[in-house]
Amino acid sequence: MADDKKKDDEDKGVGGKAGELFFKSRNVIITGEINDKLANRITTQLIALAEDSNDPINLFISSPGGHVESGDMVHDMIKFIRPTVRTIGSGWVASAGALIFVGAKKENRFCLPNTRFLLHEPRGGIGGSASDMWIQAEQIRIMRERFHKLFAEATGQTPEKIAEDTQRDFWLGTKDAIDYGLLGKVINTADDLP
Repeated sequence: MADDKKKDDEDKGVGGKAGELFFKSRNVIITGEINDKLANRITTQLIALAEDSNDPINLFISSPGGHVESGDMVHDMIKFIRPTVRTIGSGWVASAGALIFVGAKKENRFCLPNTRFLLHEPRGGIGGSASDMWIQAEQIRIMRERFHKLFAEATGQTPEKIAEDTQRDFWLGTKDAIDYGLLGKVINTADDLP
């Protein structure tokens, strides 16, 4: 029984004194593929930190992206809770990772110097009967329009510009991300955070 609890804590990236200190740091880390398990873990941490205090939360992101609806879950939770969430990109912030990144207000979107960003329209495999494929294609179209609107609101670009830029992989370095309205500020150390 104790071994099961220890294994669960290890799977969640917490444990003992280190877990307590990490919670007190008000930092949350997203790495790897965005999926339902990761979204569950991150939203649980955000809610727990919001219950603990209204102090800002730092959400570090390095991700190739993944499942859009799982990204939506975290994106919406960032906006839902009372504390300010500062998203901090590191490595790469791509696809559904970028969706999470823009959950924070522009002035609370930061990255480390060597971060790269990737935006592209939603992608998905379509299969099954002809009727099911039509339904799936329609859902991707609806998701794409929502994506264009959401990123337009987050960046100050028009939905048409987002649609044009994201027809193919759209990579941005830090300067380009600032110019595009995706990123608020490049930081080098924790002391650079407000």
